Amino acid sequence: MAGVVPTAPEKSSDEMKNEATLPDLRPDAPPQYNSHFVPGPPGAAVPPPAGYPGGLPMGYYGPQQPNTFPLGQPTASTSLIQYQPGRYPMPNQPVAVAWMPGPPPVPNCPPGLEYLTQLDHIHVIQHFEPLEMITRLETNNRYDVKNNSGQMVYLVNEDTDDFTRNAYHSLRPFVLRVTDCMGREIMTMQRPFRCSCCCCCCPSARQEMEVQCPPGVTLGFVRERWSLCRAVYSIQNEKKENKMRVRGPCSTCGCGSDSVFEVTSPDGVHIGSIIRKWHGVMSLTTDADHFEIQFPLDLDVKMKAMIFGACFLIDFVHYESAPPQRSSR
Repeated sequence: MAGVVPTAPEKSSDEMKNEATLPDLRPDAPPQYNSHFVPGPPGAAVPPPAGYPGGLPMGYYGPQQPNTFPLGQPTASTSLIQYQPGRYPMPNQPVAVAWMPGPPPVPNCPPGLEYLTQLDHIHVIQHFEPLEMITRLETNNRYDVKNNSGQMVYLVNEDTDDFTRNAYHSLRPFVLRVTDCMGREIMTMQRPFRCSCCCCCCPSARQEMEVQCPPGVTLGFVRERWSLCRAVYSIQNEKKENKMRVRGPCSTCGCGSDSVFEVTSPDGVHIGSIIRKWHGVMSLTTDADHFEIQFPLDLDVKMKAMIFGACFLIDFVHYESAPPQRSSR
C-alpha cells in the first residue's frame, strides 16, 4: 500500500530479555556493573586533626563559618564560593611585623639599647600621612626604625597636642617616644621651643634636643651651632661635653640627590653619617622622609643612640615643612 512506511516486527518479551542479558562483544565496551548498591553501616566519627578547625585546613573558609569571612558574609540561601583557597587575614588580626631578634643583655648598656650594639646601619622611615594632604592639618609624626634586613628595631611616635603642632609647625616643641617590640618606652627625646625670628647667631634661636635613656635619665644633648652656609650640630654627653659634630651640606634640600650629614669627632675624624634619601617627587610633595644612619659597629652604644637622636632634630629643622595651603582665589 502506497504511503505506508515499513516497520520492524515487534519482538516478544522473551527475546528482549535474552538481548538484555547477552554480553556486549565490542572491544571498547565498558564493563558491566551491578547497580544494586547496599550502603554499609555508619562508621565512628573521626575528629579533625590538630590545626584543622571545623575540618578545614588553616586559612580556608566555608559557608558553615560565617565569621571567618573577612570581607563578606554568605547568605543561607546561597553557597557561592567567596574566596579561592589560600591564606587570608582573620578579622581584626594585625598584620605580622618581622622584628629583630632580641639580643642578650650587654654590660654597661642602658636597657633597650642592646639592639644597637649589633648594628652598624639603621633606617628611619617616616610614615606617610594622607590626612595631612587632605585636611592640610599637621598630625603627630610616626617612624619605623629598621635594620638592613628590613626587620623592625624600634617604633618612634610623637606626643604633641593638636594646637602646638598646627600653630608652630616645624618649630614646635615635641616629645618623641621610642618603644621596642614589647611596647616598652626605652628612650625619650624632648625639644623645647626656640624662636627663629631672632638673629641666626643668637644662642636663644638655636635649636636643641635632650635625649633620655631610660626615660628620665639624661643621656646627652644635640645642639645646633652657628654656621654661615651649612647645617652644623654638636652632640654632647650628659655633662654637656662635646663628643661629636654633625656637618651637613650647603643645601639641605638635596634636590635630585641624597643629603649627607657627616658625623665626625671634635677634631674632624670621620665616624659615620646621617643620609636623607632622595625619593623623587615624594621628597618634594610630602614630609615623609627616609634616613639611613651609619656608624662603626664597635662605637659606644650611648654615642650610637645620640647619633640616632640627632637624626630626628635634623628632620624637624630641615625637612618638616608646613602642609601646603590652598590659594584663596
